[in-house]
Amino acid sequence: MKIVCAETVLLGERTFSNAGKTVIIPDREITRNDLLDADALIVRSKTKVNRALLAGTPVQFVGTATAGTDHMDAAYLEQHGIYSCASPGCNANSVSEYLIAALLTLRTRHDFDLKGKTIGVIGCGNVGSRVVKKCQALGMNVLRNDPPLAALSTDPDFQPLENVLAECDVVTLHVPLVKKGPWPTERLADYCFFEQLKPGALFINAARGSVCDYDALLDAKAGGSVARMVIDVWSSEPAFRTDVLKMADLASPHIAGHSYEGKLNGTVACYNELCNFFEIQKIENVEASLPPPETPRINIDCTGRDDERVLHEIIKLIYDIEIDDRQLREASMHDEIRRARHFDALRKNYRTRREFSNTVVNLENGRESLHQKVKAMGFKRPPLTR
Repeated sequence: MKIVCAETVLLGERTFSNAGKTVIIPDREITRNDLLDADALIVRSKTKVNRALLAGTPVQFVGTATAGTDHMDAAYLEQHGIYSCASPGCNANSVSEYLIAALLTLRTRHDFDLKGKTIGVIGCGNVGSRVVKKCQALGMNVLRNDPPLAALSTDPDFQPLENVLAECDVVTLHVPLVKKGPWPTERLADYCFFEQLKPGALFINAARGSVCDYDALLDAKAGGSVARMVIDVWSSEPAFRTDVLKMADLASPHIAGHSYEGKLNGTVACYNELCNFFEIQKIENVEASLPPPETPRINIDCTGRDDERVLHEIIKLIYDIEIDDRQLREASMHDEIRRARHFDALRKNYRTRREFSNTVVNLENGRESLHQKVKAMGFKRPPLTR
């Protein structure tokens, strides 16, 4: 069996070579000719999987090591009997940690408290549900909006979008890109969306670029409906708008979900599905390949210090979101082609970012409230000593 695997699939060659001959090709360079003798294709979001790529090939299986599937033509795959799978939830925790890092960075930068602020979480699936829990642990008032989930649930806490927008100090998008059906999300954040927003709000998009109309966002920024912006996803990736970048407080090259664990989870999900589909015995224990964390333990003196400031200091030692912001801004001086290459290079060569659960945090003289927040973010506490 031959497997074509995109270059950015973490540990792709090591993992899939257990199932068959594995050929690694840069994501955007995979062509139909590469698939003329292939049985399976493993990709991430930079590879467009459609008729142009697959027509006339023997490919039976396509897996994407990502939660999203808008780069795949699901109708074509189904019509031609090609089995496909995604990796829902693989990077959900990573995105939620990105969101908390962004909130605490802006809190420290602009000297305001998150406790007591109201945040609207638009989309409460794998990512949004984790964001809800973390924000509640910070003492934020959380309003949830998710029409598809609300239709299936008896939970009375789901709110209409207009109610959420009118009351929120922060609004964050965590919806998939849906173009048709009763609840489309393409350009969900449009002029009408921002007109309903509470003036002076913080807007965050770490979902999909196309769920936001960036012209409407800039208009809202100019008019004061939006005071601050955090943008991780762009409607024309790998190209991105420098006018949006300039207005954003924090910006990044679609890496919110790029923790090492998030990417590895995607690889594992595809490998398991491929083995099941082709009835191959699973050999590789990919999870055992996790590298040791760069910061396995943090000791911090909390005497007389504010909980949120201490928590930001801890998180910054594990994941400094401002590094991603600076690296993307370095590309803004280039022409459009070089900017796009820079964007892709930042994603391809992204540093090893471990999730919070790999670090033990020892709070010296920390209040119980801080202990609870650190635990809720996913950090480990030191073992009790007798």
